[in-house]
Amino acid sequence: MTLSQAEKPAGTTLDTLPFGRFHAKITAMTFGANFSDGYSLGIIGAVLPLLTTQMGLSGFWEGMLASSALIGLFLGSLVLGRVSDIIGRQRVYALNFILIVLASVAQFWAPNVETLFVLRLLIGFGLGADYAVGPTLLSEFAPRKQRGFMLASLTVLWTVGYVVANVIGTWVDLGPDTWRWLLASGAIPALLVLIVRIGTPESPGWLISQGRTEEARAIVRKFLKVELDPSEFEVESHSARYRALFSKGMRKRTAFGAIFYSALVLPYFAIYTFVPTILEGLHVTDYDLQNLIINLFLLAGGIVGLWFVQKLPRRTFTIATFAILAASLLVLGLVNELPAAIVMIPFVIYTFVMSAGSNITQVYPPELFPTALRASGVGLLNAVSRIAAAAGTFILPLSLSAWGVSGSMYWLAGVLLIGLLATVFWAPETQKEQLV
Repeated sequence: MTLSQAEKPAGTTLDTLPFGRFHAKITAMTFGANFSDGYSLGIIGAVLPLLTTQMGLSGFWEGMLASSALIGLFLGSLVLGRVSDIIGRQRVYALNFILIVLASVAQFWAPNVETLFVLRLLIGFGLGADYAVGPTLLSEFAPRKQRGFMLASLTVLWTVGYVVANVIGTWVDLGPDTWRWLLASGAIPALLVLIVRIGTPESPGWLISQGRTEEARAIVRKFLKVELDPSEFEVESHSARYRALFSKGMRKRTAFGAIFYSALVLPYFAIYTFVPTILEGLHVTDYDLQNLIINLFLLAGGIVGLWFVQKLPRRTFTIATFAILAASLLVLGLVNELPAAIVMIPFVIYTFVMSAGSNITQVYPPELFPTALRASGVGLLNAVSRIAAAAGTFILPLSLSAWGVSGSMYWLAGVLLIGLLATVFWAPETQKEQLV
């Protein structure tokens, strides 16, 4: 397990160093992946109406395209998270964006929905690697006092990418090929990420867990300008086999992480992928204006949430998030037949709090696992959560048709209540734990 500050011997360690230029640089490197992910997932929601019209998509293929990148994220997080615990963080962190760039560009020439589905699976696979490795690498360099803020800021950049995609998708019109240009435009941020990550160092914590202490000392000396005694790092003595995630000492943390993460992202992706359909069901006529308001609250919530992540204990923040979100959707289900001005109040509250609360999904997972299993654990939680998100995205249009907005909001609120219970009974407090 990770060790709390009280259990660690006195001395200088990576996460007690002051925040410096290198910490800002590696945070910015990781930002790009989250922006690309938000943009990629946001842009498919923006172009789905165009694709449905031009390709004559059935409800099945609408759901499959909407969830395609999420399915790829499941596979990429699960496979490449484990790979990075075996071969190191740096190679996966630096090279996965080659696949993302190539697959993004290739979408422009996709001849049919099946090809487009496969390309978006590949994009998701590459992004899944970053979901496992990006927060892991960043957490292993981050000073403990700023760790929550640094990791949570990744979600804000995801939201920025998502909102930018929504705005571009709403206002850009390039004729019949608009959807091709919009999907291929995801290659631009991905290429920038690929370029700036050249020269990224390996995690010293991972190197020491592999017995490569001199390499770790050299990296710390070069990039952080200090000398550290490797004996002051945490070195895990337990097995690094994948099954250790389900051992007696770890299974509660693994189960909590999977449930809490899944319960947060399932309603998020489902609702915001089908915002036009939901607003129509709520009898909102001025879609462009209301969509702009929703996007503004998404941005505002993400930014405000950074402060709460930094100031509040992890458990308190997560419990409050689930409680407010579940209550918002229950109210939305109850008032859905009232005038749009009233209906939008719980929708906007949900949007703001969901955006703020989602910041914790980048913070909690790396803090739950020891160094030798961190990328595997983070990858597993991301994988499970993306399957949940894909399932929600696939099921929501079906439930909207069968039960309407009211019934759909009730079962989504039920998902959030499950996350609340898991947090109350299983969540550890990890804010002060030392990771390296």
